[in-house]
Amino acid sequence: MQNTNVAYDSKVEGEIIVTQADAVINWIRKHSVWPMPMGLACCAIELMAVGASRFDISRFGMEVMRFSPRQADCMIVSGTVTYKMAEVIRRIYEQMAEPKWVVAMGACASTGGMYRSYATLQGVDRIIPVDVYVSGCPPRPEALLDAMIKLQDKIGRERSVKNLTARNAKPTKEGSLALAGAGKES
Repeated sequence: MQNTNVAYDSKVEGEIIVTQADAVINWIRKHSVWPMPMGLACCAIELMAVGASRFDISRFGMEVMRFSPRQADCMIVSGTVTYKMAEVIRRIYEQMAEPKWVVAMGACASTGGMYRSYATLQGVDRIIPVDVYVSGCPPRPEALLDAMIKLQDKIGRERSVKNLTARNAKPTKEGSLALAGAGKES
């Protein structure tokens, strides 16, 4: 028997669908990822190809590339990360609104690649958390699409309602948690 998150009862009048809040929120989030491209080196050319008609990232609801951290929720770091750029990348990541995800595209972004020098960061995961790694030098656009599908799967499995209520919770005098705005009497 297949477990579904959406149920429909035809005996109830009207068009009513019963589901879990996590399922709805995660479905919306995973089908409306707005990437922010951080093209730092040659991998950025492959990232640009993903938006073209041959590979068409818009099939997955990710065609809205945003160059503002406040409008994006997925940072795609593509290319060599130098120590000079590391501070900028961290600052831009911190300016992104929650929830946010990171994809490390290419060998240089993942591990420093072939550059073992004093100027190259040996993996962007040393400064920001990475959700999905894409291997290759440079990786093909199909590899990035595969990574974005894996990111969608990860977003679909998250506990979004628990995260929403945990941010709005405030400790009370008794030590228990109360939601902000809950329990107001008129």
